[in-house]
Amino acid sequence: MAEVAALTRPDAIHWCDGSDEESEALIAQMQADGTLLPLNAETNPGSWLHRSHPDDVARVEHLTFVCTREQADAGPNNHWMAPDEAHAKVDALFDGCMRGRTLYVIPYCMGPIDSPLSRCGVEITDSPYVVANMRLMTRMGADALARIEREGAFVKGLHSIGELDPERRFIMHFPEELTIKSYGSGYGGNALLGKKCHALRIASFQARNEGWLAEHMLIVGIENPQGETHYVAAAFPSACGKTNLAMLIPPEGYRRDGWKVWTVGDDICWMRPGADGRLYAINPEAGYFGVAPGTSAKSNPNALETIRKNTIFTNVGLTADEQPWWEGLDNGQQPATDWRGNAYDPDQGPAAHPNARFTVSAKQCPSWSPMAEDPQGVPISAIVFGGRRASLVPLVFEARDWTHGVLVGAAMGSETTAAATGAVGVMRRDPMAMKPFCGYNFADYFGHWLSFDKTGAKLPKVFHVNWFRKGDDGKFLWPGFGDNLRVLEWMIGRVKGEAGGVETPIGHLPTADALNLDGVTLSEEAKAKLFGFERTGWKAEFDSIGEYLDGYGPRMPQALRDEQQRIAGLLAD
Repeated sequence: MAEVAALTRPDAIHWCDGSDEESEALIAQMQADGTLLPLNAETNPGSWLHRSHPDDVARVEHLTFVCTREQADAGPNNHWMAPDEAHAKVDALFDGCMRGRTLYVIPYCMGPIDSPLSRCGVEITDSPYVVANMRLMTRMGADALARIEREGAFVKGLHSIGELDPERRFIMHFPEELTIKSYGSGYGGNALLGKKCHALRIASFQARNEGWLAEHMLIVGIENPQGETHYVAAAFPSACGKTNLAMLIPPEGYRRDGWKVWTVGDDICWMRPGADGRLYAINPEAGYFGVAPGTSAKSNPNALETIRKNTIFTNVGLTADEQPWWEGLDNGQQPATDWRGNAYDPDQGPAAHPNARFTVSAKQCPSWSPMAEDPQGVPISAIVFGGRRASLVPLVFEARDWTHGVLVGAAMGSETTAAATGAVGVMRRDPMAMKPFCGYNFADYFGHWLSFDKTGAKLPKVFHVNWFRKGDDGKFLWPGFGDNLRVLEWMIGRVKGEAGGVETPIGHLPTADALNLDGVTLSEEAKAKLFGFERTGWKAEFDSIGEYLDGYGPRMPQALRDEQQRIAGLLAD
């Protein structure tokens, strides 16, 4: 802190203790200066609106660097800069940047305070908005500082909003130093350093060195009528339905039969092998930083209930009586003001930015699981990969074994969404949904995944899903949302050795009667495409996967190349 203060030269320094009194004072300060706007106290008590600078509304992958001593260690999946050069470049920006501002010191813990898998960090920032969000998203304050003092190790994060100039913006990661430096952005993924920066980019590097996994995955518990709960970890790229699946409400017939869904986490999952050989997972976050547009009573009623109070909304629209509004809300209200603060005009774009967000404590979720606070984590029965694929990929298939499962994750493809800057709707490979977040060479990362398959391991089964398959008319073929539980039920049946499957070169597909489709009407086209296997298309897909793996060069594990060749051979027969 002393070094940073000497560099940044703030007018004041505040050590955050995480108390209610501190939070109230910060919020009052932000309300006074217009950083936070109060929302309707009757409909959204304790809730606020924040408006970002229009040039600062999403992650900036092209300005995000992994700074390792050797470029090959960062890999072709990351933008690289030599550490000395990166420090010099960003420290020149930090020089004197906090004049006229307060420097906030945020000690935080990612994960339950007393969990052996949790890891701590300290973020120094000049943004009270960041402090307010970190309070919701992490275990922040005195307890975290006490753990840091006991352990003597923590991730160091330095952040300044700078001038919010896109030409003076960098998010630098130094995995070998457990250090993050972020300048020029106030957007969550760039500024809340406990989130993607620490919990994925730095933690993935820590995890490889320490023998665990830091993943871009939700964690959900599925309780059947017999009272058994199976925990599933699932990786989807941003804005592909992670939060919806994590907070899923079972269809009426399932609820009547006694099925329950428990939310452990909606975005990030840290897993380690337990003494019994299974993988155990914690959610390192304490809150949700969710995408607002598309969240509705149909898509995610639990999320709507979660954000009714004590929530910070970012870049949503406003109704005339100051209620938050976004596209897809479908609550009968109309926006009066757009996310920029202008009178709403549909010809000038949407009321809410497509990447508008809500930040809220996880404990407010109706389906929140107390197991989210278990220091040992929850045992994972299945790992699920998925993305947006309009064609080819069926609703669900199961990998043959762990190596095949790693290939399924490594080859994952999805159409891009508004969570990152750039074109929307372009298909790109996004291995394990970690393309923007893996803090080291993907080839080494795949090797780390493969290393868990060892004597005594009782690894989860691996599946791939595609809720987004479309018909010839361009419409989605699967109803999705709560009906996705039907697919999870089949997965759990496969884990228990009870559900039927058909072996194909790409994995096991459900047999015709394996999914409970009571109450779901599917056309013949939908059945054929959701549960079918298209050999010609998959042959081209696996040729593409082979080229993709080759792009990582000699570090690519031979086991993955062999698995790709094995399946390509089956498809050629």
